[in-house]
Parts: sequence; C-alpha cells; structure tokens
Amino acid sequence: MLFVYKIFCLLTINNMFYIMGINKERSVFTLDKYRIIEVKQSVFEDNNKDADKLRGMLKDEKTLLVNLMSSPGAGKTTTLTKLIALLKDDLKIGVMEADIDSDVDAKTISYTGAKVIQLHTGGMCHLDADMTRQGINELGTKDLDLVILENVGNLVCPAEFDTGAAFNMMILSVPEGHDKPLKYPLVFEVCDAMIINKTDVLPYFDFDMEKVGEYARKRNPNIKIFPISAKTGEGVEALALYLKDRVKQWQK
Repeated sequence: MLFVYKIFCLLTINNMFYIMGINKERSVFTLDKYRIIEVKQSVFEDNNKDADKLRGMLKDEKTLLVNLMSSPGAGKTTTLTKLIALLKDDLKIGVMEADIDSDVDAKTISYTGAKVIQLHTGGMCHLDADMTRQGINELGTKDLDLVILENVGNLVCPAEFDTGAAFNMMILSVPEGHDKPLKYPLVFEVCDAMIINKTDVLPYFDFDMEKVGEYARKRNPNIKIFPISAKTGEGVEALALYLKDRVKQWQK
C-alpha cells in the first residue's frame, strides 16, 4: 500500500458533477468545491532517488547505515546498548534516535559512549531519505564505521520508505506473538535480518520459534534470524559478529 498525500484545492467552477480521472501517478477526484489529488508513485520515486544518493555518499565515506525498525517496546534501545558494548572497541559507532518527541532514548545511548543525536519527526510515524540525510548531516559520519538509525516504533510506515540505509533490520519481541509476519508482511519483506528479542520470557508466552521462522521466510527467504535476550545478553554476540561482517563487506 503506497503512502498517500492529499492536496486540497478550491475550484472556481460551481455546480460541477462528480468526475474521477485516473492515471499511473495520481488519482483526481473532482467534487463541488474541491479537487482531491492523491499523489502516489511520484512521492516514492523522489524518495528513492534521494535514498540512492545518500547511500552512495555513505559508501564513499565507508560508513554503514542500518535502519532498525520494530513496534514500540520491542527493545530497540536496550538491544543497541548491548550491541554497542560489544562493538565499540572495534568500530566507531553513531546512533540516530527517531521519535515523535522526547529524548529518553538518546540519553540512554549517550551513556554507552557512542555518538548520538535525537531526531524529532514532527508527528510523522516514519523517516524518509531526506529526513535521514538531515540527521546524518547533524550527526557527522565521516569518522564513523557504523551508524544505526533507530526508526520510529511502528511496523507499518517505516517499512514503506527507503531511508538510504545499506540494509534494514527489525526486532520482533516474544510477547508480540509469532504471527506478526502474517499480519505485517512488508516490514519482513524489506528487512535483511530479524531479531527475536525477549527470549528470556519464552516460557511465559505461547510463542512458536519454528513458526515465526517459517512465516518470516515466506515473506523473505533470505532473512537472517537472531534469537536474543537484550536483558540477559544471550545471543547478542552472534548479532554483533553479523554487524561487524556487514561493516567489513561495506568498506571493501
């Protein structure tokens, strides 16, 4: 489903009948006093161009940008603190925390010693490539090996926009259930890796590890799966090694 922007324009002609015209890039609905133009494909085409340009710039700088997505409360920030602790001796790391408001997560990350900025989206439920570029410019990435964008907590909107990241990861927590790949397919389709967090509470939830893997691979046969507990640290080392390898490949 493409994201839709609606632009309302007053008509100067009265008593017009309902007319609908459709073309590849937009739908136009003409009513008594308003024209509603639903801009679709062109919005994404412009964003994709911006994303490719940003990706190219970061490739030249040898900085790997990772877009991290999840539902609110899945454990993105806690996972990042554990990852930074394992990676900071080998990699120079930056983090961009995106939220509608507050600086809670940026403050948490700052205690790890990683370079961090907070991005406020002005009510938007996602970041696009241009918003990400603004964050990159403010963060300063020329001296960084790895930058992680912690996107707004949402399984729908963030997956629809290419941020310019080299690859995408998502976190699914055990309490959310193993059927999420069936309900929110796009985020699993666009992600290279799925982190299953909060495995320490598996005994208390009806969560089937085999089924979630099966459902996720139906959406994306190549998706990497990392079961972890950000609370206890179990499984995080394997995820850290995966990220180190991705950085190494990106910097070749």
